[in-house]
Amino acid sequence: MSEPDSRPAVPEPPAIANSGAVGVVGLDLRGETPAPKKQVYSWALWDWATQPFNTVILTFVFTALYLVGTGFLPPEIAALGEDDPVRLAAEADLASGLGLGSTIAAFGILLLAPVLGQRADAAGRQKLWLGIGTGALVFCMLGLWFVTPTPSLFWLGVALISAATVFQEIAAVNSNAMLIGIATPKNVGRISGLGWGFGYLGGIIALVIVVVLDSFDWFGMSTDNGLAYRLIAVGCAVWAIVFSIPIFLNVPEPSLGRPERKVGFFRSYVLLVTDIRGLYRDPETRPTFWYLLSSAVFRDGLGGVFAFGAIIGTAVFKFGTQDIIIFGIVANLIAGVSTILAGRLDDRLGPKRIILASIGSMIVAGLAVFLLRDGGAMVFWVGGLILCAFVGPAQAAARSFLARVTPAGREGEIFGLYATTGRAASWMASGAWTLLIVLTSQTAYGILGIMIVLIAGFLLLLPVKAPR
Repeated sequence: MSEPDSRPAVPEPPAIANSGAVGVVGLDLRGETPAPKKQVYSWALWDWATQPFNTVILTFVFTALYLVGTGFLPPEIAALGEDDPVRLAAEADLASGLGLGSTIAAFGILLLAPVLGQRADAAGRQKLWLGIGTGALVFCMLGLWFVTPTPSLFWLGVALISAATVFQEIAAVNSNAMLIGIATPKNVGRISGLGWGFGYLGGIIALVIVVVLDSFDWFGMSTDNGLAYRLIAVGCAVWAIVFSIPIFLNVPEPSLGRPERKVGFFRSYVLLVTDIRGLYRDPETRPTFWYLLSSAVFRDGLGGVFAFGAIIGTAVFKFGTQDIIIFGIVANLIAGVSTILAGRLDDRLGPKRIILASIGSMIVAGLAVFLLRDGGAMVFWVGGLILCAFVGPAQAAARSFLARVTPAGREGEIFGLYATTGRAASWMASGAWTLLIVLTSQTAYGILGIMIVLIAGFLLLLPVKAPR
């Protein structure tokens, strides 16, 4: 007769309807043993590595100052006055074209990210798919070198940036999953915040480098044919390669996989629907279901602020190259500091109050920017920085909220659904942006599109039961 097991009993995690029981994985797997600092910082460096794509290419420099600029307008239209209705309509077409690409990318993420993330989780191969997503992101950034300022190449630029957005999201899902392998219940917030902080810092430094190069006129190098912007894209690709290496060398897989979850590609969608239905049917997890729905909407609005903020600055408020880059540096700095400070209020006031206060403040600031847009650059400086000051706190509190309502033993599943539902709604801000610009032929009305999504998310969150 064997001796009794002296280890403390582990409560059996609840089962997911029709999908098998969840194994004892996730944050409890490490117990109280903290991960080596080398692993923690290597994981956080991935945010540092990939953030320049968001900050430099997607938001403040490549798209705002180059891709939707005069170089991609037909020469006869570019020669018209800045206030000419024909030129304004053509510039609005470029902005809406970029928005269309973002919308298509959002649907691509919706179709691919849930299945690829689910299959990586089942096989325990998050690092493989992290490498595939990161490598494809780098490839797309390198491809921007060939996007010279010619109207016929505008859609190549949109396609590469949209594809890069999809690949970065696929990589991010697996990077987030790897957090579980290095965090404990006591330090997951701090480590997650470190990643956010590294991302903001990486974006700031990348923008500073661009400012320095531009201030010194690229040290005499010719900038004809969009060469400066194309070099910036290549620089971001090299940056991503160098600083993403540590995560592959030093960070372990979060688990050995879940064989019972291995299904075919299309069967993965059936499994996903089954999991969501199980959340809704269980009274204990129903608030989590409604939170996933509301957060998907307001998080897309938060993303729209950064995705189209610089375009608003250049197209509506006529910011120049230096102005918009300096604004980007200040915006990222304010977002990082405000996120750290708001994190302390989260435990005192609760994440729901932080989210509602942040989104409410952003709605007021965004509407003020739209209504006062004839007031000049100062309107964008004040209103835009207020928006950025509340983006980070809302994002951080959103993750904290979910952590507080996630049933024990289902952390991986719930956070996977968090990413999935976010992608399911990721077409809303870009779609509303594009639609209102097309209907009005004025880029400024895209601001209202983003605000409509934030208002919808705010209203959906109001009835959701707050965690204790």
